[in-house]
Amino acid sequence: MRIEGEAAIVTGGGSGLGAATARLLAERGARVAILDFDAAAGAAVAGEIGGHAVAVDVSDAAAVGEAVRAAADALGPARICVSCAGIGPAARIVGRDGALSTELFEKVLKVNLFGTYNVMSHAAAAMMALEPTDTGERGVVVNTASVAWQDGQLGQAAYAASKGGVAAMCLPAAREFARAGIRVMAIAPGLFHTPMMEGLPEETTRSIAANIPFPARLGEPREYALMAAQIVENPYLNGTTIRLDGAVRMPPR
Repeated sequence: MRIEGEAAIVTGGGSGLGAATARLLAERGARVAILDFDAAAGAAVAGEIGGHAVAVDVSDAAAVGEAVRAAADALGPARICVSCAGIGPAARIVGRDGALSTELFEKVLKVNLFGTYNVMSHAAAAMMALEPTDTGERGVVVNTASVAWQDGQLGQAAYAASKGGVAAMCLPAAREFARAGIRVMAIAPGLFHTPMMEGLPEETTRSIAANIPFPARLGEPREYALMAAQIVENPYLNGTTIRLDGAVRMPPR
């Protein structure tokens, strides 16, 4: 599907992978609505690219529905939806003091997994009402998993579970939406330059990058954005999760 001239939704578009994706889609001629919990960050990127920003907590299904409608009112119905919103706090299942991390587990799943599901559900429902393009497509949904889906490290039980859920629902969602001409894909990024990583000491970052075979560096957010754009433009990509990781396999800790 062509990007130029289409409306797009990018969640988490105020920073990191989402901001890079919003910028690239806008460069290629899309009208981009940024949905972000951080209203100021979302508005800043939207202002930069001539898009529209909506502040929303993706874990709130009703609020997501309102945000998708607000984006459509501002820019037209979206045929492209890229979900990048997420959190990544770390905690052991049972801490050294014996405390459990069930509250954190619930929070991470609500944002990362339920949030992705909420956005996909509302975006796909809106796409189903559109006329198909000349390729028979009504829309494309790109969700964000993580290499932690397969390589979860110590302290990442909640994060890995949430991203595993994102990866696992890709195929059944693609099968369900196939009759409507809507594709569903997921990207599982490895170690990228994001606000989470940029907060680490330089020595720690170098140590992490040393485990990446090639290129032996952290990924650039624009490289994630390029993959998202390639998924949109390649009509035969559907129902699978692509690792984008420089061939890294994460150690236990």
